[in-house]
Amino acid sequence: MKKRIGVYILLVFVLLGSCMNETNDDGLPGGPSDYVVLLAIDEDSIDNGSAPNNFSETDVNDQIAAVGLRQQLKFFAENKGKTITLYTGEVGDEGWFALNTIPNKWINAGPTDNGARNYLTPGPGLGAPNIDDDREVLLDEIQNVTPLRATGLKMLVGYKILAMVYDSDISINYSPLEGNMQGANLGMVAFEILSVSERTDGSDGSLPAVSIKILSVTELSNFGLALFSNVPIPQSSSEPFDVVPTTSVVSPVFTLAN
Repeated sequence: MKKRIGVYILLVFVLLGSCMNETNDDGLPGGPSDYVVLLAIDEDSIDNGSAPNNFSETDVNDQIAAVGLRQQLKFFAENKGKTITLYTGEVGDEGWFALNTIPNKWINAGPTDNGARNYLTPGPGLGAPNIDDDREVLLDEIQNVTPLRATGLKMLVGYKILAMVYDSDISINYSPLEGNMQGANLGMVAFEILSVSERTDGSDGSLPAVSIKILSVTELSNFGLALFSNVPIPQSSSEPFDVVPTTSVVSPVFTLAN
């Protein structure tokens, strides 16, 4: 009888261990609640004087914008828990971008062995001076910087986002897809995406309005970093003309940011 009880206990521990090591359908071990998705946002979504929020210069750190600035935007720091709407740009001039791979040169830059963390720190050549005093040498021609249009935005509803905010445009080249991530930063923001809806007050090419709940960058700093690995990839600056979010989309898949 004691032997049988011991076998039952062993089976319980094996089952618990398999559950703890299980990778969910979204690709993240442990589930999405332990992670934030890494994005970049430019002036076509967050800027002083832009609709629908008409932020002041100090709201968005515009008066202190600089290459490598990593502090939280003032408005976001002072309004944790508040729900606001952000616009996301136009087709061909998008405001939100997914990093679905991390370049090896970011990993090698230091100060850690995680390229995404080095970008957020920032490390040498990723916003901080390198040996040649070049703060931006590792931020040009970054492969797989992917503009988010309606479908990609809709796929992120319910997920927490950690985003680097730029004071100017993030420019994109196609075939191959790559982005220029040089330029001054306004800082960082964190939020949860609540909903994505069609713009009815813009142009034909206006991308959706996104309702977000503001979160704390500091409180999310210990969360795992995830990359949006099955983000829809545009063929060109105009195709697909994806401006209307559909009622249902495929589930997002993420990979751990390395």
